[in-house]
Amino acid sequence: MSGRISLLRLDYAFSVLIPLLLAIFLNKLNLFHHLDILIGFLFLAITGNTWNDVIDMKNPEDMDTLKRVEGYHPKEIFTIGLASFILGMTLLLRTCLQHFLNFIILLSIIAMVLLYCIVFKPIPILNNILLNISHVLLPYFMIKIDANLPLMRGEEWTVILGFLCFAFNAQVVHEVIDGEAILKKLSLRRCQIIIQISALITLILGIGAVILTNIYYFFPFIFFPLGIMYTFRRPTTSTKGVKDVGLLSGNFLLIYFLCLIALQMTGMI
Repeated sequence: MSGRISLLRLDYAFSVLIPLLLAIFLNKLNLFHHLDILIGFLFLAITGNTWNDVIDMKNPEDMDTLKRVEGYHPKEIFTIGLASFILGMTLLLRTCLQHFLNFIILLSIIAMVLLYCIVFKPIPILNNILLNISHVLLPYFMIKIDANLPLMRGEEWTVILGFLCFAFNAQVVHEVIDGEAILKKLSLRRCQIIIQISALITLILGIGAVILTNIYYFFPFIFFPLGIMYTFRRPTTSTKGVKDVGLLSGNFLLIYFLCLIALQMTGMI
């Protein structure tokens, strides 16, 4: 059972779900009014993970992927992704029919993910920008549009920019640890500089978000860039343990936001 579940790579789903939950929390929305969007994106995240594995299965050096899909043919992994794609798109049909702009945004997200998998994955920096727009910014906008709200209000920009920078920072760390695109193109020293600068910007924006929104629940976000800055205080590829810490922390944040939204919906905060 654990082997079959690992094919879905659900431990990465937080990267898609947290931006949606952030939009719901910041704008004091009812989670259940947008549940189809949340679950729809969860299914699409599974699609992205499995279809990306289909591509990576062709690379004999990608031992992590080959170990995870051992005993499976590419067509079987593709079928899992296809099933989740159909389910996800069906759940997202409601908001697309009610809001044509969300239909355009959804098509843009799908196109960006495909471009990332096929073209931009080996290109450092640009690949992360594409991921951030498709996984963070556009899904956030979809929730706002679904709730008939303006895309942005003053203090929201600080929160979103901080989150985008945090996501960029985390993805660069992920690539360095796995020896992917950025480490193949840049030296460890340059990777360290990029990580330190993006972590510092994240820290500044995080502090600004707490002050401007007056929401102390954002305070824990200040510690994440500090941890990254400490971990990469020297040029190093670090260890796989750091990657696991990042994945666990991301899932902790997912639970954290679900708790905040539940408290908000019951009028506790």
